[in-house]
Amino acid sequence: MNLKIQLTWAFFISLLSAISFGAIALLVTDHKVVQFDKVIISFVQGLETPLLTSIMKFFTFLGGGFPVVVVTLIILFFLYKVLHHRSELILFISVVIGSVILNETLKLIFKRARPVLHRIIDANGFSFPSGHSMAAFSLYGVVAFLLWRHISTALGRSALIVISIIMIMAIGISRIYLGVHYPSDVLGGFLASGSWLAISIWYYQRYQERRYEDMKILEELR
Repeated sequence: MNLKIQLTWAFFISLLSAISFGAIALLVTDHKVVQFDKVIISFVQGLETPLLTSIMKFFTFLGGGFPVVVVTLIILFFLYKVLHHRSELILFISVVIGSVILNETLKLIFKRARPVLHRIIDANGFSFPSGHSMAAFSLYGVVAFLLWRHISTALGRSALIVISIIMIMAIGISRIYLGVHYPSDVLGGFLASGSWLAISIWYYQRYQERRYEDMKILEELR
């Protein structure tokens, strides 16, 4: 795909995600998502079984602090030592750390209390947007973007996308199932991270384009 088209798409997705997040945030603030949350919570928690609870706890664990740190360190090592791509390293760190800062900032702005109807696990802090959802979307989204270009087969790329989507969705749904987030928290988290990830990719691609153009100019001057 042409780089200019990629840049346009990245900017458009970032803008659309930001606008959609703003719409969700307004609905949350005005308490106009109560029925939406109630219907989805009723459906998701209505599926409760001992086995499914164990699975959901596992995915919530994967979206928590320690596993995210471990995955992050593995990816950092792979980018730096194996691929020797320092610019990709900077993008990865910026997306992951930026997502954490953005989530904490948004939580302090909206200060939404967590649901209390049916808690399977305990959780502290504010509810909107979901930190687990934002972390999962940012982490597995940027990993999919970075690894895509290093996978040559259609099957490998398809597997990468499917695994990334499964991880993101499973972690988000687990937060609803376990009773620690409203569905609108999870949706808001996906949209906020989607906007941050897309604008980060846009900036990264712009940087790569300018770097390539500068190198061409230097070669012409020699």
